[in-house]
Amino acid sequence: MAKVHVCNVVVLDNPSPFSNPFQFEITFECIEDLKEDLEWKIIYVGSAESEDYDQVLDTVYVGPVPEGRHMFVFQADPPDHTKIPVADAVGVTVVLLTCSYRGKEFIRVGYYVNNEYTDPEMRENPPTTPLFDKMQRNILATNPRVTRFKIDWEDNTGDENVPPVQNQITDSNQMTVVIDQNSISEPLKPSICSDISNASMDITA
Repeated sequence: MAKVHVCNVVVLDNPSPFSNPFQFEITFECIEDLKEDLEWKIIYVGSAESEDYDQVLDTVYVGPVPEGRHMFVFQADPPDHTKIPVADAVGVTVVLLTCSYRGKEFIRVGYYVNNEYTDPEMRENPPTTPLFDKMQRNILATNPRVTRFKIDWEDNTGDENVPPVQNQITDSNQMTVVIDQNSISEPLKPSICSDISNASMDITA
């Protein structure tokens, strides 16, 4: 059984200028005290053609984490636009929020992101060289794709992440969830995390 349930993720400051930081308000629950930190990452997919253009925008370590429900805001700088292919600067891409324990990823939340010019004329006739200071970023916050992985929480030797089975379920908010058959099947729901623990945690970048 998973020891951490990610209950809800709220996208803050959305839509916003391309140069603004990404901000996610994350609520999660631990069913018991964790001996080690949780590792959270925000990853920007620079191009669908190759992972070489993926950018890890930030990594934070949260812990120690006591049993209970917790909430924090994860903020990361925008991607380095010089590393984004010109052909992929405008249009739809993806941003990923991941969490790992003992170096093993157990959940990945993906959002579609639409980058476009705010000026209608520039949208009709985009410049040859992208002008990122004229762009707006809009995250499709209402329809994240959630993938859960079964991991060994006790770090027994020889066990690896188990790839998720492509079963899909949809909750009342039309949130698509991809799960492995033995993992938690609950979708992200704000209602199950109304009681937030006041226990202290350290967040280390």
